[in-house]
Amino acid sequence: MIKRVAQTRLGTHWKWIVGVVAVYAVGQLMISLGILTTYWATILQKACIMAIVSLGLNLIYGFNGQFSLGQWGFYAIGAYASADITYRWARGDMSGLAVVLTTLLLGAVALVVWGKGTARRIAAGVLGMAVVGWIVHIVVVGTFSPWAFLVDVCNVFAVMPGFLSQEVAFLAALFFGGTVAAVVSYFFGLPVLKMGGDYFGIATLGFTMVVKVLADNADSVFPEMKGARGMVGTPQLTTWFWACLFLVITVVVLRNLLQSSTGRAVISVREDETAAKAMGIDTTKYKTLAFVVGSFFAGLAGALYAHRYPTLHPTAFHFVKSFDPLIIVVFGGLGSLTGTVVAAFAWAISLEGLRLLPAGMELWRYVIYPLILLLVMLLRPQGLLGGAELGFLRARIWPRRKAAAGSTLEAVEGAQDGSA
Repeated sequence: MIKRVAQTRLGTHWKWIVGVVAVYAVGQLMISLGILTTYWATILQKACIMAIVSLGLNLIYGFNGQFSLGQWGFYAIGAYASADITYRWARGDMSGLAVVLTTLLLGAVALVVWGKGTARRIAAGVLGMAVVGWIVHIVVVGTFSPWAFLVDVCNVFAVMPGFLSQEVAFLAALFFGGTVAAVVSYFFGLPVLKMGGDYFGIATLGFTMVVKVLADNADSVFPEMKGARGMVGTPQLTTWFWACLFLVITVVVLRNLLQSSTGRAVISVREDETAAKAMGIDTTKYKTLAFVVGSFFAGLAGALYAHRYPTLHPTAFHFVKSFDPLIIVVFGGLGSLTGTVVAAFAWAISLEGLRLLPAGMELWRYVIYPLILLLVMLLRPQGLLGGAELGFLRARIWPRRKAAAGSTLEAVEGAQDGSA
């Protein structure tokens, strides 16, 4: 039965799978043949990154109804956290990867304590293997330090082929950047989510400003980040493949989340929080869930950004930039994943494309772009797609709902015939 359902879903969505692969292949071919310059290839990757961070914000604001200006702060946290991991790895320092491994083990402990079923058993097995490895390390090396054990485990990367070691370190850094952003958002959201409305937006804007100040002075704790001078030397590992892959993963995860019972509870908070409470929905729980998941994707996008450009400077995370994902979400349509992706690419390509204006006129793009945005908001205030979705992202209508809708229509038509 499960196999039949999986085959049915694959058969339903195969056109979209082929379409996504075709878009990636065409882009990769154009980059490889030099049809797209390095500059435009970078713009496409930036569009993917902005789509990811904006999709996270759409979950918080568009679907859950929490007006947030803190997305850029979590974006910065993910960027710096991940950059520090690969910066150390590139110089033969495995302590950063040891931190990632520690994070994984702490997550396994959390699953053992609060998890259920298969996830709990897997986590218990991972912890068991870690304990056995630690005991063997004590016997062989003669040191009791758990940290020394984790560092020695990570030194295995030095034995792996260079390409494989690089990609594993990169993926570990991405995971770490998103996780740190999610953890920080959880503890920040516990007191702040109770505010709601404009007060929540002001609090998150203040958070973004605090993160910018911390980035300016990060060298006092992490010298390699160089504070206000900007961090240099981070490996440039983000490619068109990784940017596309993580954008697709983000879209699929959010689509499945929103079409589940959990997603319907998240949306109910936006529609009417009082009614949701009356129906027994724990609104605080689902506000926190949306905020944490959205912040995770902001951290993931920040990690991709940190490995796309050779310099990581605090000015890139100024609070004014926090309005960019908000503009993309509103421009594409609140509550529309499709609209957010389309708007992110339109935003990146149009804003950078206006640089091709004649010499001396390129700064006019900051006049032309807002005028275009203003016209769109005047002519279509609900955004490009409003709350609509296309194709794969459109909510599926189950047979029971179709039957109910059909019977309702027949009853209405019968009543009309009777009155006539």
